[in-house]
Amino acid sequence: MAQAQTQTIREVRAQAKWVHCSARKARLVLDQIRGRSVPEARTVLAFSTRDAARDINKVLHSAVANAEANHGFYGDEMIVSACFADEGPGLKRWKPRARGRADRMVKGTCHITIRLASLTPAHEIAKPAKPAAPTAAETKASETAVAETPEAAAAEAKPKAPRKAATKPRTKKTDKGEAKPKAARKRKPSSKKAEE
Repeated sequence: MAQAQTQTIREVRAQAKWVHCSARKARLVLDQIRGRSVPEARTVLAFSTRDAARDINKVLHSAVANAEANHGFYGDEMIVSACFADEGPGLKRWKPRARGRADRMVKGTCHITIRLASLTPAHEIAKPAKPAAPTAAETKASETAVAETPEAAAAEAKPKAPRKAATKPRTKKTDKGEAKPKAARKRKPSSKKAEE
């Protein structure tokens, strides 16, 4: 039997839990971005009039950041392969009604999940290369070059840290404006203290 080759599509996901929005309201926005590319989805969410779009935009931004930082994908080349909102726990509250009665309110929460897929292969994440250890001949050459030019040695010296600015004395604010700072008191020498 012949085996069909399937292209492996890596998915990256992000999830926001316990979002203060009902799952139904979040699903109405998620249906609009499913299957779109990331730039299109961002545009749809930016111009959406629904409050859930702000929370969904944060999750989309997090998913793109996960793809770029952890897997080496380029965010604008990805598509929203799956997005859904699951029911979260409901916050039970009550609302006062006529004749001293109370009506029950359940403030819904949801868990929003967005999965991004990339149809292009992942880019290599650039890692800094470790410098090779210098050989004995290289170290000797560098030492003699520094010894010959003292100006170069002074230029390579670390710059000094900037000095802190002197703190201004605190002034009290009065009804008539700012008062003048008190003059610094002079300390009496220990010999005069003993005389008193």
